[in-house]
Amino acid sequence: MARPEKCKRICAMPRNSFFFSSGENGSQDQVVLSIEEYETVRLIDYSGLNQEQCASQMHVARTTVQRMYTEARRKIAKYIVEGCSLKICGGSYELCQNSERCCKRITCPRFSGGCSGDFKIMECKPCTQDPPADA
Repeated sequence: MARPEKCKRICAMPRNSFFFSSGENGSQDQVVLSIEEYETVRLIDYSGLNQEQCASQMHVARTTVQRMYTEARRKIAKYIVEGCSLKICGGSYELCQNSERCCKRITCPRFSGGCSGDFKIMECKPCTQDPPADA
């Protein structure tokens, strides 16, 4: 029997959730990056945390962060190299209640220590939303 999936803590939803290549040779494939994978890239690459700090922020094991981060980078590389579209959605996570007030910077008092500790569970289903018509 498989172990139940643990919810990962997310500070905020991504501002943009769909990206596409404008080149002529763009692939028709779509890469789907989960919300948790997005959060690991945001925390490690954008905010400058190491994997251990990221794991603490998301309330998961460092090995889980390493796995998600590696998979996220692979997907982002495919999006860049092959010119396919990239969609950020899906997963099982807890969203911080202070996500609207927190600036998401490491120095923010609401961010340190995992935002406020007030989280609501958001169990997202796989992506069903189509890309925008003008994409």
